Amino acid sequence: MDIGPTELIIILLIVVLLFGVGRISKISGELGKGIRAFREGLQGSDDEKKTSETDIVRKTEPANTTETENEIAKPKNS
Repeated sequence: MDIGPTELIIILLIVVLLFGVGRISKISGELGKGIRAFREGLQGSDDEKKTSETDIVRKTEPANTTETENEIAKPKNS
């Protein structure tokens, strides 16, 4: 029970008769925009993961001491 090329052509003709060429192109354009937005959303979530990973690394790295902290830690030689 395979669908052959003649059946596909008949189905395509029926769809064109029901919806019209303009409506089909509009629907396909909106479908393309939806797919593009979905892909951008997936890439956005990957970018968020990368930023959260770098934030974690920044929080766990020891902070560099500044000169004022070093001066406070050293006793004065007076």
